Amino acid sequence: MKTGKQVYVIDDEADICQLACTELERYGYETRSFRTGTQAMYALKKHRPEVCIIDLGLPDMDGLVLVRELVNECDIGIIILSGRDNTADKVLGLELGADDYISKPFDPRELVARTNSVLRRMEKGMVSLAHHEPATRQASFAGWTFDQTTLTLVHDQGHSETLSAAEADLLLSLLKSPRQVLSRDKLMKERDTTFDRCIDVRISRIRKKLQTATDDSCLIKTIYGAGYMFMPEVHWNDL
Repeated sequence: MKTGKQVYVIDDEADICQLACTELERYGYETRSFRTGTQAMYALKKHRPEVCIIDLGLPDMDGLVLVRELVNECDIGIIILSGRDNTADKVLGLELGADDYISKPFDPRELVARTNSVLRRMEKGMVSLAHHEPATRQASFAGWTFDQTTLTLVHDQGHSETLSAAEADLLLSLLKSPRQVLSRDKLMKERDTTFDRCIDVRISRIRKKLQTATDDSCLIKTIYGAGYMFMPEVHWNDL
């Protein structure tokens, strides 16, 4: 059954591209593959897929450069697929805004599962009337307003920040449970990830964006040994 979703696979190894595309197509995805970052960037200027799967070891550029180019495209899911299995590369990829990181060698079924998971997070973040969600889609706190429909944070002083789908999804979990401790394990389970630094990195990215308009670094408090707590009072606004 076709999903109507398109995935770009960007990897210089032809067999990897074929393996990934074949498995994704089995589950209804449309795919295109590219062997270089330049080819992919040219195609991306003409059409935006729902998800890009990017190898870091491209022949013409570091895949992280491509990730950085796409990170502000909040409607695109980004999965890094790489033979670099060290924690530093994983953390850097997530800090740049990737939604997930899969190490080679990989199980094609896991790749499909991760793609499904990224798309679910994106759809969850982009609340729409088609899903019959409540009309309360804006949250206000500490001078900020978070709009779920656009994944944007706007401060009373006029400053705005755009979140990735993964960041917006995590912030939404915090906003729905203010002044409650949310454990890292719970947050990881909700996001179908086993990489324990994933949540920490995204919390750090959200904190940095919240600090762009104020110097307050205590909006999201780390409860050592327990998890995270969102400190401000949250008000939900009807649109």
